[in-house]
Amino acid sequence: MIKRIILTPFQKFVKIESLSGILLFSATLIAMIWANSGFSESYNSLWQYKIGIGSETFQLTKPLILWINDGLMALFFFLIGLEIKRELLIGELNGFRKAMFPLFAAIGGMIVPLFLFLFLNDSPQTAQGWGIPMATDIAFSLAILKLLGDRVPLSLKIFLTAFAIVDDLGAVIVIAIFYSGGVDWLLILYSLIPLLILSFLGYKGIYSKYWTIILGVIIWVLFLKSGIHPTIAGVLVAFTVPIRQKIDMHYFKENLSKIMSGIAQSNNENVPVLSNEQIGYMDDLEDLTDKFTSPLQKLEHRLHGWVAYFIMPIFALANAGVVFGASMELNTSLMLNIAIALFFGKLVGVTLLSWIGVKLKIAVLPEDINFLQISGIAILAGVGFTMSIFIANLAFANNLIFIDSAKVGILIGSVVSGLVGYLVLRLSGGKEKGQ
Repeated sequence: MIKRIILTPFQKFVKIESLSGILLFSATLIAMIWANSGFSESYNSLWQYKIGIGSETFQLTKPLILWINDGLMALFFFLIGLEIKRELLIGELNGFRKAMFPLFAAIGGMIVPLFLFLFLNDSPQTAQGWGIPMATDIAFSLAILKLLGDRVPLSLKIFLTAFAIVDDLGAVIVIAIFYSGGVDWLLILYSLIPLLILSFLGYKGIYSKYWTIILGVIIWVLFLKSGIHPTIAGVLVAFTVPIRQKIDMHYFKENLSKIMSGIAQSNNENVPVLSNEQIGYMDDLEDLTDKFTSPLQKLEHRLHGWVAYFIMPIFALANAGVVFGASMELNTSLMLNIAIALFFGKLVGVTLLSWIGVKLKIAVLPEDINFLQISGIAILAGVGFTMSIFIANLAFANNLIFIDSAKVGILIGSVVSGLVGYLVLRLSGGKEKGQ
């Protein structure tokens, strides 16, 4: 019973991410077919259609694709921030020994692809793309793991998720420091005021979704105008959301029993509507459950489906439409360097650093996992996609040839990593239950 209670939330997370991976793949396929069909002009004009608000003193008008990449993706990063905070406080990263194994893997998975890309790169113009092969797409990776069924132990899925979250944290830091434009520090100072207000409220355990939305939007706009990529605002706001409930388990159970007793004693069983007394009890129950639920957990639960089933597929649909044709211009060197860095960089980096961590006795290898399976996960980590394309757009913002070359390299590296990782894990795992 205890095991089921502990594992079910993670298993639900895996299920959502797996389906999200399928939707991502479908959206990518649709984008590529659409962009290379007779309707390609409608594809381009749709994403370049300008939407916004403006006055004499304030202008905020952007093409639709930038509302997706700067706006909707801020919610994606907000969810990442919630996941990182949860993992650091109560999850797989909250203890030294528990955190070290995925931490070593994530460091290797970021540093080795970076240096491999720079080693292979022979042009100063494309050097800015060094951050592209650092990222891992958790949705695609877990979708591939899902295909393997019980051949893959749950601890391996937890390992992949934990190091992908550390990887996301690294990507957030890289974007904030290296892929933001000229920074207006006065606007950043202004953004600290609403951020400090939210931080103070979070420290006191006070959470209001209305204040979080209002102040969060203000912070996002200030970041947007300051030159630091606005998606970073999503992560910072997420860190202010309190994780603790307002009431403890004892208080919850005691008051829940009183409410249930009151409802049971209400003499209104044969009437299709509730009595005023019963409505009062239901209001008390709603208030009680609201106070007992962690604000961070509630937000994460509600946002996860929206991000997985809507935001990420929309991002893929808007960004994966690379036009192939005789007149297509590609930087072959950049394309191949990204593909190689994703596949070999992740394979070597994740496997080697994980092995070093275990050999130094700083990290512990879970009992039901072997290093062949770790190598399979390392290869699977080369599926970069969402975050890699996001960084490519930032790295080569004013060069369409480089952006298209990077996207093709990401697609090649991700497809090869996904296929080879699947085969390695299939051969390294046991038979599925029932066989």
